[in-house]
Amino acid sequence: MSARLNATKTRTTLRTSARLSAELLLVLVMAAVTLWILGRMWPVVWPLVVGLFLTTLTWPLARFLRKRGWPPALAASVVTVLFLLVVGGIVALIAVPVASQSGQLTDGVIAGIQKLREWAAGPPLNIDDAQISHALDAGIDRIQNSLGSTVTTVVTGLSTVVNGVVTAVLAVFLMFFFLKDGPRFLPWLTRQLPGRLATDIPTVAERGWDTLGSFVRSQAFVGMLDAVFIGLGLWILGVPLVLPLAVLTFVSAFVPIIGALFAGFVAVLIALVSNGLTDAIIVLVIIIVVQQLEGNVFQPMIQSRGLGLHAAVVLLAVTLGGSLAGIVGSLLAVPAAGLIAVVWSYVREQLSDQPQEPETEDGPPGDAVAVVQS
Repeated sequence: MSARLNATKTRTTLRTSARLSAELLLVLVMAAVTLWILGRMWPVVWPLVVGLFLTTLTWPLARFLRKRGWPPALAASVVTVLFLLVVGGIVALIAVPVASQSGQLTDGVIAGIQKLREWAAGPPLNIDDAQISHALDAGIDRIQNSLGSTVTTVVTGLSTVVNGVVTAVLAVFLMFFFLKDGPRFLPWLTRQLPGRLATDIPTVAERGWDTLGSFVRSQAFVGMLDAVFIGLGLWILGVPLVLPLAVLTFVSAFVPIIGALFAGFVAVLIALVSNGLTDAIIVLVIIIVVQQLEGNVFQPMIQSRGLGLHAAVVLLAVTLGGSLAGIVGSLLAVPAAGLIAVVWSYVREQLSDQPQEPETEDGPPGDAVAVVQS
């Protein structure tokens, strides 16, 4: 005979479940409201985010100059000018040839897709050509319907360019002010916050800064290594458009996993069209070897104090960010997931019996906390 349910335990379980559900619902509502507010403030938030990314790249040099006795304003000015010169040199030496070859790159991708289509129509797949044509036509019609009229597309493109220029200018100015006044921010914030918030928020901000800086610098360096090694392989094989493909590989490195797959797919397609199947297979092998070196050698060495996120979490974060906000969402998804992990780790430390203080790197927030503690 089966045991009867205990009425008291059942009521307690139901009440606990209802309370937890209500609390979780409130947290989700608060998160939705926060995202809505960020969306409404996006013209301000996006330059701020870009400025923070640029600051994480340029802060080590600014910190070096400040430790040598340079005034903060002078150090920030020199670093900003050097940054603009480097960006200008990259545009002059790389972006111009890439732009001139972008048409060939597009034609090569289209031709590669056509070759894949012909291969799929033959054995062993034997996919009906009519099915492939119907799927391609449906995709083209969907793209055309989403683009709308030519006038609307042109206006949207011009507006995007203008917004991009404004964002870049604001981001550079914000980078200068972050480099100049960043270490003074957390002491000011500490004085404005009451009670324990004056300790909790600066600590989380310091760890978040370390996480963001580690991610941006490590991804930039790993992307550069990928671009150099894959570019050398393409150059040795005589594959055309080496420079655009290397630049695409470097940029795609900032979208973990998916970016590498996309850049590798484009490189293999170009090699297939221009050099044939054998060289395409060799390019695929080169990309796989470089990606394995990146995942098993470069990133563990370079990103040893990085985000600490599992590959599955990274993939899900990129997919979710891309579905919510397109390319921008894919770029910001992994840093956002890392910052959420930082907050969650700090909350767990505060709720545990013996909270531990991890080591931190030097940076604007870290320097600020040191000033507060002293």
